[in-house]
Amino acid sequence: MTHRIAFQGEPGAYSHQACHEARPDMEALPCHTFEEVIAAVRTGEADLAMLPIENTTYGRVADIHRLLPESGLHIVDEAFVRVRIALMGLPGVSLDEIETVRAHLVLLPQSSGFLKTHGITGLAAADSAGAARELVESGQRSQGVLASDLAAEIYGLDVLANDIEDHGHNTTRFVVMSRDPDHTRRGEIVMMTTFVFEVRNIPAALYKAMGGFATNGVNMTKLESYMVDGNFTATRFYADIEGHPDDPPVQRALEELEYFTNSLNILGVYPAAKPRHLD
Repeated sequence: MTHRIAFQGEPGAYSHQACHEARPDMEALPCHTFEEVIAAVRTGEADLAMLPIENTTYGRVADIHRLLPESGLHIVDEAFVRVRIALMGLPGVSLDEIETVRAHLVLLPQSSGFLKTHGITGLAAADSAGAARELVESGQRSQGVLASDLAAEIYGLDVLANDIEDHGHNTTRFVVMSRDPDHTRRGEIVMMTTFVFEVRNIPAALYKAMGGFATNGVNMTKLESYMVDGNFTATRFYADIEGHPDDPPVQRALEELEYFTNSLNILGVYPAAKPRHLD
């Protein structure tokens, strides 16, 4: 039986690379939208979903925090992908022949220094991997694409320059989601727990809710707010903490949090990925 992991984008996208690195034994299933990725897992077309959460350069991935709580899926792993930008062209084309490059809008400013040095004009595309496919179809020798090495391999393009990004820290964090939660595992280093909550409409509710994590020594690595249904008075918070809900300090902190919230939804319990602790 073939096991599948769904991702958003065309073959060769960075989300595809995340699937390839995190689950090399699974078949990657491309989908047009995040909603289609989630639906593929819920219907059983795929076993897992690979969804981007945030990027060190451009921040939170739009709409993803809204989709996760409503997905009915559970985070079972996380993955970090270093976004390495390659400039590729048709087979036999040299870098000197490239006049324009197409790429997703977020990649162009990240490689502006290289493009300026070589006198290359950047053109926005809906999808970098899709731009690689379209280059093969068009046969334009003077045009290149900025995408992953995987895209060049899939579409038979030549990599003319590697790692052309201006800064070497560009990394995207992904979460792997499943139909069923798995709270049985324990990570080699530490477990992560991700949850969303809405605070009660009382003075200093968020301050009091966070107090339980401080007094119990629970490290909160991420706290982010976003509006619910465009309502300025209903704010939902997304949080990552180190620890497992069964750990007594985490258990006490979550119990205290519940007292100050209207809702609390644990999205996943999973081992921390090694890049968190490389330092």
